[in-house]
Amino acid sequence: MIEQILPAQVASVEAYDDSGAGELFAEERASLGDAAAKRAAEFATVRTCARQALTRLGVPAAAVVRGRGGAPHWPEGIVGSMTHCRGYRAAAVAHAVDIVTIGIDAEIHGPAADGVLPYIASVDERAQLQSLSRQDPHVHWDRVLFSAKESVYKAWFPLTLRWLDFTEAVVAIDPDRGRFSTRLLVTGPTWPGDEPVRFDGRWLVRDGLVVTAVVIGN
Repeated sequence: MIEQILPAQVASVEAYDDSGAGELFAEERASLGDAAAKRAAEFATVRTCARQALTRLGVPAAAVVRGRGGAPHWPEGIVGSMTHCRGYRAAAVAHAVDIVTIGIDAEIHGPAADGVLPYIASVDERAQLQSLSRQDPHVHWDRVLFSAKESVYKAWFPLTLRWLDFTEAVVAIDPDRGRFSTRLLVTGPTWPGDEPVRFDGRWLVRDGLVVTAVVIGN
């Protein structure tokens, strides 16, 4: 599923349950602490996905521990992202010579919790959601927006090592092309020549899930 919104340079693996979870490296087990069994199973499965994706790039299996800000710490020369929600886990990785950063997110396709929208969406974004809902009431556009902003943050953090609030990124969803564009309200990373890096991405709703991805190439 996730591979449909990722470019060819990105290797991805997904799982719909924890039956295929492999053994954790010692460093990974240590970082789990006293996590509940459900959390530990999700943690193991998404790292199994990550190692299988690394193998597709020709990279040996390695521990994927939590680094600064909780972001995954990947092997040298690799960029990537992981996500999990009820009934879905996925990892996406690429060689850093090809891809600058990756952010992926998966959510259950349902309405956002009551009271969440004012914290994640501007007035203009909420108006956009109302318009999208009139066009296609079968899609929970608030959940698409939430997931898109999660992917933006996951792609943003490795480049900046800074927090990005939901309200500091304005997302415009294209309902016809399965894409979204992002306008940052804070200073972000730039390319040589001071051109701002754009955190645009893709989205997909299928099988009761919303998946989003931001992939920035070199």
